[in-house]
Amino acid sequence: MAKLHTQYICQECGRIAVRQLGRCPSCGGWNTMIEELVAQPPSTQKSSSSSLSTDKPKKLGNISDAPEDRWPLSILEFARVLGGGIVPGSIVLIGGDPGVGKSTLMLQVAKEVAQKSKVLYASGEESARQIKMRAKRITGLDEKDTEELYLVTETNLDVILGHVDAIKPDLLIIDSIQTMIMDGLSSSAGSVTQVRECASRLRVLAKTRGIAIFLIGHVTKEGMIAGPRVLEHIVDTVLHLEGDRFQSYRLLRSMKNRFGPTSEVGVFEMREKGMIEVSNPSEAFLAERMAESPGSSIAVTMEGTRPILVEIQGLTSPTNFGNPRRTANGIDFNRLLLITAVLTRRVGHRFAEQDIFINVVGGLRIDEPAADLAAAAALVSSIKDQPVRADLVLIGEIGLSGELRWVSQMELRLREAAKLGFKSAVIPKRLRASLSPPKGFKVIEARSVAQAIKIALSSE
Repeated sequence: MAKLHTQYICQECGRIAVRQLGRCPSCGGWNTMIEELVAQPPSTQKSSSSSLSTDKPKKLGNISDAPEDRWPLSILEFARVLGGGIVPGSIVLIGGDPGVGKSTLMLQVAKEVAQKSKVLYASGEESARQIKMRAKRITGLDEKDTEELYLVTETNLDVILGHVDAIKPDLLIIDSIQTMIMDGLSSSAGSVTQVRECASRLRVLAKTRGIAIFLIGHVTKEGMIAGPRVLEHIVDTVLHLEGDRFQSYRLLRSMKNRFGPTSEVGVFEMREKGMIEVSNPSEAFLAERMAESPGSSIAVTMEGTRPILVEIQGLTSPTNFGNPRRTANGIDFNRLLLITAVLTRRVGHRFAEQDIFINVVGGLRIDEPAADLAAAAALVSSIKDQPVRADLVLIGEIGLSGELRWVSQMELRLREAAKLGFKSAVIPKRLRASLSPPKGFKVIEARSVAQAIKIALSSE
């Protein structure tokens, strides 16, 4: 009989301790050490995450380098993030906030794949009736399209694997991995042990049988995918669906992809009949822009290989308290402090007595420094109550000395701006890079942020 013993496992990083700890020594998380009763398996029992194959070592030159076959999808934004389509035998983890649309998106993908192949949708959170009700709301999800789509409500992974043996699906969707349990483990669903072992078992299934598997994962209050970090190492692709609950737009980001480029993004709009892809995100984000309004500027940011034009709004107001407020929505807070300090010290604007608010319209979050110049122009435009030129985009990183620095993929950004009707752009002065701007598009070079803002606020 297996021997039982108690141990404490961190639910964030998976560290094991023999006693209760208030703070995990590895990741620093508070109150993450959870008690679990563990049975030591007999030495003759094989681990559920056994080796994937019994192949002998091969020479690198003798291994086939043929490209992976992919299942094409008509949901082009989803296919873009995956790298061109679904790879058979791959295992994909998709996370996101509750209600952001993970299950809706996966049901739409299941509907399309079911037109040509068998699909098994295993839900541990909703009943089959609830899934059917959602299916009715999605455009085009009728009986003909779902003849090969099978639904099962189950949390026991061993039972689900039995259904896989009987149905032999080409695509398996688990909603969600935190609700799955295995009979051989005594810990509760969602614990580090259960999540790790269930994911390892599914990885073996995907690699040995060629089944494409999608795992839906919960997220923590910090926005990270819940469970141990080893879960992200087990899977081939990690996708994150994000979006403001007050906005209809959803962004699907690729955080890791063994079969395609990372940092790709797909843009969707959540509607009553499902997730509708947005083929031109820049046009959607600029649809409600007021061109001659002070405190507004246009930045060109790169999301993976795609340039996106977004409106950055800045607002300054005299503070009524001792310490002025700094509020950033869509831009890193420390980046806002850096831009404000440069504008105060190098350009001469007095922001020390001003409350500052900055917002990226549409719920998009910008992480790259190429939007520094547009954010600075929006703040100066607000404090001077003078609008930025309506046909102008601003691209450039701001240094601590007040200089402008070159950013990557400049020609691609300028082509996107010209395609949407903008006539000119302020960019850093070229020192080494060559540039071929679009025909008829005016490029204005500036060496410092002060010079760039003066050009942006001029009427010429």
